[in-house]
Amino acid sequence: MPPVIALSQRLNPIERDIAEQRRRSIALSEVFEPFMALGAQDTAPTHSISVLEGLDRINAALDLATAQCQTEMLTVQPSGSVRSAENRLLEALERDKPLIERGVRIRTLYQHTARYNPERLAYVDQFANGKVEYRTIDELVERLIICDEAVAFIPIREDRQVALELRHPGLVRYLVKVFEFMWGRAVPLSAGAPYETASDGITGIQHSIAKLLVEGHVDEAIARRLGMNVRTCRAHIAKLASALGSGSRAQLGFLIAQSGILEKEH
Repeated sequence: MPPVIALSQRLNPIERDIAEQRRRSIALSEVFEPFMALGAQDTAPTHSISVLEGLDRINAALDLATAQCQTEMLTVQPSGSVRSAENRLLEALERDKPLIERGVRIRTLYQHTARYNPERLAYVDQFANGKVEYRTIDELVERLIICDEAVAFIPIREDRQVALELRHPGLVRYLVKVFEFMWGRAVPLSAGAPYETASDGITGIQHSIAKLLVEGHVDEAIARRLGMNVRTCRAHIAKLASALGSGSRAQLGFLIAQSGILEKEH
C-alpha cells in the first residue's frame, strides 16, 4: 500500500474525532451561554474576599476604601504597644480628617484603658466638633474597619502584616451587627470613668481580669485583651488577690468562683 493511502487511513478517524469534539464544544457553549451572566455576577468584586499581604498593600486598600466612603465608618481599635499605637494614630489621623471634612460619620470603639492614654485623648480632642463618636469597653479582641456597610477589613495575623478585605454583603452585614452589639454595651468616652471601685471593694477592671483568669488566660493574654501592659495587669491581679484574701494564684481562682463577683452586674 502506498504510504499516502496508509497515512490517510490513519488520520481520517482522528480528524473525525476532532470534528465531533468541536461540534460538542460548540453545543455546550450554546447551552451554558444564558448562565454565563449569572456566573459573572457571582464573582464580581462586590462579592469578593481578598487577602492583603504587607502593610503597603493593606494601607493602599484602606486609603481607597476611605476615599470612597460617603456615609459612615465604623472602627474597632484595640490598644497595642506604645510605638505601634502612635504609628496607628498618625495613620488614622491622615485618614479620618478628610472623612470628617466630607461630613462622614465615624464611630470608634476603644478599650477602657484608652481613657488614660494622653496620645489617644489628644487625638480624640482634634475631632470633638465633628460627626465623631468614641466609646470604650473593657475588652476588645481584634481590629475592625467598616466603610458604608460595603467593605470591611480585619487582620488575620498578630503582626498585622496580613489582612482580609471583605466585600461580601452577608459577611459585612454580620460584622456590622457585631460592632453594634459591642457599641450598645460600651461607655461614651465623655462619660465618667468606668473603673470606679464597686461596693465589694473591687474595681471594674479587676472584675474583667477576674473573668479572664477564671477562663484560664495567662497574664500576657489578659493584658493584650484589656489593652494594658503586663506590669499593670499583674498589679491589678495583686490587688484583686489582696481584696479576696488569696495567698496563691491557684487559690485566687477558687476564691473568685466562690465569691460570686462574676455573677453580679457592673
